[in-house]
Amino acid sequence: MTQRTADSHIVRPAAVAGRFYPAAADALRGAVQHFVTLAQRQPLRCVRAVVAPHAGYPCSGTVAGAAFDALQDLPPIDRTVYLIGPAHFKAVHGVGLSSAATFATPLGSVPVATEQVEALAGSGIAHVDDLAHAPEHCLEVELPFLQHILRGRFAIVPMLCDEEAELNSLALFLAAALERRSTDLVVVSSDLSHYHLYVEAVQRDRKLLEAVAADDIDSAERGEACGLSALLCLMQIAQHLHWDSHVLAYANSGDTCGSRQEVVGYGAIAFTVAAGRQNTPPH
Repeated sequence: MTQRTADSHIVRPAAVAGRFYPAAADALRGAVQHFVTLAQRQPLRCVRAVVAPHAGYPCSGTVAGAAFDALQDLPPIDRTVYLIGPAHFKAVHGVGLSSAATFATPLGSVPVATEQVEALAGSGIAHVDDLAHAPEHCLEVELPFLQHILRGRFAIVPMLCDEEAELNSLALFLAAALERRSTDLVVVSSDLSHYHLYVEAVQRDRKLLEAVAADDIDSAERGEACGLSALLCLMQIAQHLHWDSHVLAYANSGDTCGSRQEVVGYGAIAFTVAAGRQNTPPH
């Protein structure tokens, strides 16, 4: 549940600290640093978006670290991060926003970009659904990585979406906002296939990642990912703004934290401004 502080600001408290990631700030900070350090750095310029998994850190942390490492060289300036993921616990029937003013993690509070949230709600594309956000882990687990990489200088627009989301309208709205402010970012929270045998999971996941790399939305729509709607929205944004995609890392739970009988796939992807359109210094 959300709670009101004494100054009437709504705080969305951490729901999965101590389960998906360490509850102690020092341990969490160390875990995030460890996973980012493990990443194989790729020389990317003008990164505008990343896709990262949202399982518990022991399972997907290495892949998440590779995604957020792509943002490592961004200068510490104020940014808005449009954070999009699937609703696991309650149907949102479209796009669900949060009325919270801040999201809490063991590393501190993350402010919500309330002006952008209000604009989305006012557009009719999205609506507030605090009940869906209260238990949800998919956005929360990305926040410590963002706090570490962006040095705390960012605000979020937290969005949960499902198959009823008007992806074309949402992508157009976000593309316009991202074109106006070239320092802002998108983070999509998505795992890949679920509960297949290891070999089948790898085949399914590679096929989806290849579709994303090829900018093939039709093929991606036939793929399997628990955050597929959010991923498809990002691919539409990338088409509108002429971004290129880069697959950075892949693993599944059979590689990291469990058996190979029923695995969950994890992918890290970055989106950058196309080379011919990089008319300004990297942001």
